[in-house]
Amino acid sequence: SHAFLLPFHAKWIDYKKLSVKTEKGQEVVKLSPLPKRAKRTYLAMDKDKEVIGYVIPVFRAKNLFVREAREAMEVKVEKKTRSKHVRESAERLEMSRTMEEWSEFRKKMNPDSLTHRPEFIVKPRGQTVWEGKDVKLHCTVAGWPKPRIAWYKNNVLIDAKAHSEKYTAESNYNMHSLEIKNCDFFDTAKYHISALNVKGEASAVASVVVKSRCLPSPECKDSSQHFWKNGFSPEHGVTFETTIIDKFEVAFGSEGETLSLGCTVIIYPTVKKYQPEVVWYRNSVPLKPSKWVHTHWSGERAVLTLVHLNKEDEGMYTLRVNTKSGYDTYAAYVFVRDADVEVEGVPVAPLDVRCHDANKDYVVVTWKQPAVEGSSSILGYYIDRCEVGTHHWARCNEVPVKYARFPVTGLVEGRSYVFRVRAVNKAGVSHPSRVSEAVVAMDPSDRARLRAGPSAPWTGMIKFTEEDPTVGVVPGEPTDVVVTEATKSYVVLAWKPPAQRGHEGVMYYIEKRISGTDTWQRVNTGIPVKSPRFALFDLAEGKSYSFRVRCCNSAGVGEASESTGEVIVGDKLDLPSAPGNPVATRNTDTSVVVSWGASKDVQHLVGYYIECSVVGTDVWMPCNNKPVRFVCHGLITGANYVFKVKAVNAAGYSQSSPNSDRLLYSRGKPAVTVPGKPTGVTLQEAFKDYMVLGWNAPANNGGADIRGYFVDYRTVKGGVAGKWHEMNHQALTTTSYKAENLKERLFYQFQVRAVNMAGVSKPSLPSAPLECKEWTITVPGVPVGLHVLEVRDTSVVVLWEPPVFDGRSPVNGYYLDVKEASAGEECWKGVHEKVNKMKYMKVTGLKGGASYVFHVRAQNLAGVGKPSAVLGPILAQTRPGTKEIYVDVDDDGVISMVFECSEMMEGSEFVWSKNYKEITDTSRLTIISERGKSRAIFNSPSLEDLGTFSCVVTNTDGISSSYTLTEEGLKRLLDISHDHKFPVIPFKNEMAMELLEKGRVRFWTQVEKCTSDCQVEYVFNDVIISQGKKYIMNFDKSSGIIEMFMDSLEVTDEGTFTFNLVDGKAKGTTSLVLIGDAFTFLFVQNSGSFKRSPHFVEYLDFSVTPECDVLLKCKVIETNITWSKDCIEIAEDDEDAKKIERQDGELTFNIGKISKHDAGVYEVFLRDERGKDKSTFSLTDMQISACLCSFLPTANSSSEIKVLSTEHGIVLYSTVTYYHEDLRVGWLHKDGKIAASERVKSGVTGDQLWLKINEPTEKDKGKYSMDIFDGKDGVKRLSLMFDTCTCISCLDRARVVGGLPDVVAIQEGKSLNLTGNVWGEPVPEVSWTKNEKVLVSDDHYKLKFEHNKFASITIAAVSTADSGKYALVVKNKYGTEAGEFTVSVYNPEEEESKEEKKD
Repeated sequence: SHAFLLPFHAKWIDYKKLSVKTEKGQEVVKLSPLPKRAKRTYLAMDKDKEVIGYVIPVFRAKNLFVREAREAMEVKVEKKTRSKHVRESAERLEMSRTMEEWSEFRKKMNPDSLTHRPEFIVKPRGQTVWEGKDVKLHCTVAGWPKPRIAWYKNNVLIDAKAHSEKYTAESNYNMHSLEIKNCDFFDTAKYHISALNVKGEASAVASVVVKSRCLPSPECKDSSQHFWKNGFSPEHGVTFETTIIDKFEVAFGSEGETLSLGCTVIIYPTVKKYQPEVVWYRNSVPLKPSKWVHTHWSGERAVLTLVHLNKEDEGMYTLRVNTKSGYDTYAAYVFVRDADVEVEGVPVAPLDVRCHDANKDYVVVTWKQPAVEGSSSILGYYIDRCEVGTHHWARCNEVPVKYARFPVTGLVEGRSYVFRVRAVNKAGVSHPSRVSEAVVAMDPSDRARLRAGPSAPWTGMIKFTEEDPTVGVVPGEPTDVVVTEATKSYVVLAWKPPAQRGHEGVMYYIEKRISGTDTWQRVNTGIPVKSPRFALFDLAEGKSYSFRVRCCNSAGVGEASESTGEVIVGDKLDLPSAPGNPVATRNTDTSVVVSWGASKDVQHLVGYYIECSVVGTDVWMPCNNKPVRFVCHGLITGANYVFKVKAVNAAGYSQSSPNSDRLLYSRGKPAVTVPGKPTGVTLQEAFKDYMVLGWNAPANNGGADIRGYFVDYRTVKGGVAGKWHEMNHQALTTTSYKAENLKERLFYQFQVRAVNMAGVSKPSLPSAPLECKEWTITVPGVPVGLHVLEVRDTSVVVLWEPPVFDGRSPVNGYYLDVKEASAGEECWKGVHEKVNKMKYMKVTGLKGGASYVFHVRAQNLAGVGKPSAVLGPILAQTRPGTKEIYVDVDDDGVISMVFECSEMMEGSEFVWSKNYKEITDTSRLTIISERGKSRAIFNSPSLEDLGTFSCVVTNTDGISSSYTLTEEGLKRLLDISHDHKFPVIPFKNEMAMELLEKGRVRFWTQVEKCTSDCQVEYVFNDVIISQGKKYIMNFDKSSGIIEMFMDSLEVTDEGTFTFNLVDGKAKGTTSLVLIGDAFTFLFVQNSGSFKRSPHFVEYLDFSVTPECDVLLKCKVIETNITWSKDCIEIAEDDEDAKKIERQDGELTFNIGKISKHDAGVYEVFLRDERGKDKSTFSLTDMQISACLCSFLPTANSSSEIKVLSTEHGIVLYSTVTYYHEDLRVGWLHKDGKIAASERVKSGVTGDQLWLKINEPTEKDKGKYSMDIFDGKDGVKRLSLMFDTCTCISCLDRARVVGGLPDVVAIQEGKSLNLTGNVWGEPVPEVSWTKNEKVLVSDDHYKLKFEHNKFASITIAAVSTADSGKYALVVKNKYGTEAGEFTVSVYNPEEEESKEEKKD
């Protein structure tokens, strides 16, 4: 009998013996007959027709080895002799044991086995790799159900899909791998793999160590050229240095063209027969030579040729040259433009066609939408297929599909196919895409084995006697039927094969049911499908369906699977949301970097498309095919561009983002780069557990505003520095930082990096090691943030920020020092003598072309602190093309300040400040900026606007200017504004009058210039008169003469004649007054006679004498006169009659010192035979107030306004001749009412009006006035002639400004030295007192007064007799002041004895 080995099942089978006689009469042993249901076998005969064996056809079953044998090699038939069989018997026993082990293994791997928890058959192995290389971790996991696999890096989940440029995770038939690309230092970690199913979880760990074999040289400034240290090659005995020259630039090509990229590579030194390794990459993926890609290395030049460009070829191309000493790289981007379309308006070709999930008769084709849709939106896509080896393309879909994903069915098993895609819109169909890679229609498990090859050596022999008894079994039901994809065009089902399916394989029927019915309909009624995938088309959109699957084989059709549940036909993938606002940042003269906010609501994002348009054209051009953050090249210098972005996924395009701000390209402007390094990292304040740091902003901001700073720290122990760590994760907006959570008494070092829109700078130089301990000093810390503006040939403005640490008392001022940069430390000198309370100062008197450095010291009551970090050197030189702020008054009288800049950069802005504080309140100024000009318009100019206005242009090299608006300047501008707002027509001659013949009168004037639109209005006593019998008017516009003729002069013509002119906005007025004597004279002269009846030449009015007596007076023609008051005649014997005087026709009534009792109606009557006349004057309370106003200095003052300095301040006063308690007087400062307070008081002493100001300050400068109600015109404002210069002089009175303590306690025998700061102009006289007695300088008391500023007293060897109250007394012509302090001298021995007595 013969025994046959059945691979995989590992069991021996004995068969019945049959005797068979051959033609030669020999009897041989024959196998038992086949079962009825089994397929027949074939006898193997030799030439003599002798049976020498059997050939059994291979059937498809679970036996892995049998299928591999069929696919790997042909079956051999061998004659088997008994002697050979005996020799192999021992081998079979060994093979039996091996098969048992395999059987146990396959039970674990076989899905037909019972479920069990995951188990690592092969665990991942730790690896050590060089930096820049790729590493791959492998493992094999068994378990059922199939475990879910997850990879972790240092216990953090790795999302390989989100970081496809770094990781690639694969899982194929229980084989799992994680590939880490382009390893660097940060990839050194522990990598865990976790396998999880319903039975449990298992995990394994592998360590990856990335070594850096060489470090880039710090001296190398070119980022594209790296020379390596410690790169010595022992094999060749040299260190290779690589230099890449003749580099390819950013390249542009069109579809269908051929493009070559090349670089010249110099390897030094030259070693015979040694060549470097030259590798080309596209988007960090190595390129392999193919029909599309050709590479060539001549030994000096590396060339990459792209034979037939397609959009898939677009990307970042990198040349990497590997040597024994390291590697060098160079990269540039290649853009591929779409080919010209044959029909205008059609879309361009789709790209990146790929095949997924290939099965026996099914494959999923995906692609990316094109960047240009054409003249209308894309309606869908056609998918074409072609069998490999033919040239016939067949369309896979009749109706265009909208999704960029389509399941293709109906493939023939075992054949290879390629696919292409075309886009269609209303205008037509696009060019086809590049064809996909070929894919074979076959079972995935077969494809995996073909890739892997045979799993064990094969003997080449297959011997069977009988098939497995499971043949002919009806298959079971499929499991896990799910809907993997659902769109309005199709639905894709997927499932798992049944556990019971026999050896001949299974096929599938798919059934559907409309929701709400009980009827199941078979979808594929004709031919069952072979793959566990199926796409259903022609479903009604919006309806709900259920699906199930049945298996079938030659034995019959199995039971149906579980239903999928109700599925609504429709698109499940939504369009992405619009991206955020794009920001375009200048890169070079012809390129920009475009960045934008990611789409928030998006699934399965493919990428983004960027479009640009020249402003004003509305023509949008594509910039790319596959970006994330993108550099747009190929722009035209001098054009204005805007950009927009749209997102893409399989469902289609999102709405476009808003347009970016327009960007102007002009040649010569540098690109935006990362900023320079910050400088001057110093300690500003220290406590037990934190320190406050400060630094200076980088001198070079890289062409863009500094957006913030990052601080790093490290500890220093025993002179050994640790590793750097980040302190802040969010960028700081100031140049100071509070470093918290530090350890007391530990030393730290700090470094700072700046960031702008281009990136992060290199770190600053580390600070000195700083100890974290609390400060105990009393003076303030150093000011910070020193910077300069308005650099000119002879001046510069220095600005700073206050120190973080104030000391024991708040900072009350600053001192600015300067010296030439080349001078020694002894050459520092103060810019000013008086303490400066502002945080800026303009330094003048510099030498043009010289360089200067500055530092600032802060002061408080305890003294002056240390100087700040040195600012500079600053070159005193006016930048070429610098413009200053100028003031403009337009035709409407609007006052504005204008600043122009011809060197604006992208993102540059005008920033206006007042007194060097940025203006945020727009109530006073309206700022309008456009292009290179900014205008700051005063909304309502007033004294509140006085100050220094400055303007800085950001993103430039400190372009700035300032303008100081003074009170005199404001007054001048207001006058100009009034003239522009209300222009006046100039007159050559004022109105004149002449008498003509026959009593006619001519009024005339002449203007200097006027237009033809000039109009004249003729007015008499506020009444407009017109041409008629009495008046004749004439206006000759060529000569400018205006005339009015009056027929005759009558008594009723007494009054004012006026010509009102209007010429556009300009106006002009001229008048002639004919009243009183003037009119009488003219009237008499004109008519020869005048009215002789009694009348008043001047009517009754009042006046005030120098003695403040009130007189009522009038002028009359000689006649009878009667006075009355309140309608009561004043008789000759009345007391008031004594007050009446008459002299030469002038009548006076002396009321005297007026009071409210004198109020009343005064009348004068004139009567004689010729007639009568009357004049009335009503003296009311208001008129009395007007009389009182006349008592003030502007009318009848007996003395001028004076200013008096006192010990406490200044007094403004004036003496009047007479003052009445009803007189209402109000003091004003800068046109604002002065409110009474403890410091400012006003009042009257006798006839003296005064205003006292204690401790005057800078704010008290300005104009002082009084408001008086005069009874006629409302409020009358009277200036006291007190100007700013007088106020400044009063502020310069002698003072002790600081330096002296309140109490001094000193031990007996010690020396005491005190210094007080003195101020005053002129320089005050200085003296010292003790207990109010003046001290004289001698051996015991040494008194000094140095630099007209510092007064000092030194008491040598103090004793208890020196205890007392001391004072520093200063005096000049503006006042006297004393700085008092107490000195207490104690004896330690006496103190101890007192303590002992108390004890």
